[in-house]
Amino acid sequence: MILPIVAYGDPVLRKVAKDIPQEYPKLDELIENMFETMYNAYGVGLAAPQIGLPIRLFVIDATAFADDDELSQEEKDVLTGLKKVFVNPKILEETGEEWAFNEGCLSIPDIREDVSRKEKIKIEYFDADFNKYVEEFDGLAARVIQHEYDHIEGVLFTDKLSSLKKRLLKGKLSNISKGKIRIDYKMRFPDAKKAR
Repeated sequence: MILPIVAYGDPVLRKVAKDIPQEYPKLDELIENMFETMYNAYGVGLAAPQIGLPIRLFVIDATAFADDDELSQEEKDVLTGLKKVFVNPKILEETGEEWAFNEGCLSIPDIREDVSRKEKIKIEYFDADFNKYVEEFDGLAARVIQHEYDHIEGVLFTDKLSSLKKRLLKGKLSNISKGKIRIDYKMRFPDAKKAR
């Protein structure tokens, strides 16, 4: 089932999400709905707060990045089929040089900006069956995970921009929260009190 994506300005996007218990009701169905919602909006990641749930859960599928001609074959191979569920994740380390990449967000449509992030991460998480993993990711894979991880920490990519950029985007962000934007997927707007 395709769920409405929560737009910029909704308080749920600013909450630090809570861990979920192993017996969380209908977790498999929720994960399936999150993937369906993400694909419908042409996203590569979706965090539970973006559908209104303040829980530590996000999904990614970075396969779309594998079509980028600027990537090495090794990077393409890593991204192809990189479809994962992260339950109760904790980033243990962020290392390497910071590098900028143009990011967007399904909760903040039509705004894309360069964001600097560390190139490598080490993350501990559970899968949908509550099997525990500790893995390392780098490059675009790490970036997608860092972006979604920020969501469960109540952080948006716009928070990482300079104060000048934030001021320049203020009007656009206000319009998004009011629903004054054209999009081709279902959204829930905090100020408009309606979903499209």
